[in-house]
Amino acid sequence: MDDAAIIEASIRDGSAFGEIFERHYDAIARYARRRVGEATGEEIAARTFMIAFEKRHRFDPAATSARPWLYGIATNLIRHHVRDERTHLAARRRLLVQPVEPDPNQDVVKLDAQRLRGELQDALLDLSRGDRDAFLLNVLAELTYEEVAASLAIPVGTVRSRIHRARKQLRERISSVAGIEPWTTHVDDDGMGDG
Repeated sequence: MDDAAIIEASIRDGSAFGEIFERHYDAIARYARRRVGEATGEEIAARTFMIAFEKRHRFDPAATSARPWLYGIATNLIRHHVRDERTHLAARRRLLVQPVEPDPNQDVVKLDAQRLRGELQDALLDLSRGDRDAFLLNVLAELTYEEVAASLAIPVGTVRSRIHRARKQLRERISSVAGIEPWTTHVDDDGMGDG
């Protein structure tokens, strides 16, 4: 049974909504925790399902999955809870503890990731709220562009533009800090680019 059928059944029998909770709670909680931290993330995930239950009669029955709808609710709650996500991310940036002496046995890729973590958070702060929301729904929640569009109630073309812009800004920022050459299209002898 798809989510739409379960939600429709839950309008007559509220206990049926428990299946929606079981199917999607872990993913929504994981996304919320990544955005706002453990305790607040759990609270937002719980509130997401409370709101979804209260508004289940407004769910679009043409949508077979409740996932984008639930991510949309969670994203709105994050916006409302953290009035200025920039302040929250800046505070998290200050709390980052950099290792004094890197462990020589630790994977180099992990060391680079640790070193760039704070810079990445700063770069996320510099994105517009719309670009950041679309990008993080795509990357953290692993939603498709279509699912991000449904979550944010915007056209797919807008999602594509926002994610492209966010990736470009992040790539430029991280490349300049890490000393990495900015990504460019390579043209082969046959005149065809590699991406």
